[in-house]
Amino acid sequence: MPTNAEIAAQLLRDAADFFRQVGDQNAPIKPQMDHNARAFEVVADRLERSPTDEFAPGTLAANDGANGAG
Repeated sequence: MPTNAEIAAQLLRDAADFFRQVGDQNAPIKPQMDHNARAFEVVADRLERSPTDEFAPGTLAANDGANGAG
């Protein structure tokens, strides 16, 4: 049986896929949708790695590459 963290991580990955699909269908917003998708994937990765960890605001992009690269 999956844990709450595993379910949450999968939901985040599904949302990332949704953002990418929206971006693929609408070129003017594709960069923003790709950025959103990457951010959701980064949080999913963190959640899977360490479900109870904390992080300081503003560290997401610097530490995990959520700035659209990747």
